[in-house]
Amino acid sequence: MQTTLPKRTQAETACDLIRAEILDGRLPPGAKLNIKAIEERLELSLGAVREALSRLGAEGMVMGESHRGYRVSPVSKEELLDLTRARVEMESLCLGQAMEHGDVEWETRIVAASHRMERLQSLPSEAEARSTIAWNDAHGEFHEALVSACPNQWLLRMRHMLYRQSERYRRLSVPLSSDHRDVRGEHRQIMEAALARDKARAFAAIDTHLFATAQIILRSPLLQEG
Repeated sequence: MQTTLPKRTQAETACDLIRAEILDGRLPPGAKLNIKAIEERLELSLGAVREALSRLGAEGMVMGESHRGYRVSPVSKEELLDLTRARVEMESLCLGQAMEHGDVEWETRIVAASHRMERLQSLPSEAEARSTIAWNDAHGEFHEALVSACPNQWLLRMRHMLYRQSERYRRLSVPLSSDHRDVRGEHRQIMEAALARDKARAFAAIDTHLFATAQIILRSPLLQEG
């Protein structure tokens, strides 16, 4: 039975649910999207699902095919490198402005978000911890807290778009990491540099952190034919 939510709310709900399935791999890169099946699975209207897919197309999460519906956007080495470079620039730009305008409340948000993320990462297997929904949410909150004092809302919107796209790749990297990578230490270095208002050190830490994920993916079988 379909829900009776207003159409706009249904479309937003469908968009969030389909995006989540793409991010966590239930809808893998390149997968054909059966609109009717999605409608039945989510118990939302066909119109809401179509509108959601249109929005996700604008985000780059899915791609339309002429007379053939939609497909989850594929991943590729080229896109990953372009995306990582763009994100390093945008994260640095937003964080630089946040460090200039941030106050004690901004610092408190960062420390609190870092603490929550580290506590959720305390499972025996770090890779297992970083696969959970709770840790993924905490990870997003940490990176958002870092830039939350940036006063330029357009920069923050663009940064958010890049973050969502990079999450597809980052989550693909978690089960592949075999480098004994110190993700906890990488986050701590970014936090400490930001709180010290040390832009050079913070930007270098962001570059190292984001490209470490990219390098894992680049060596994986997932992109060998990308």
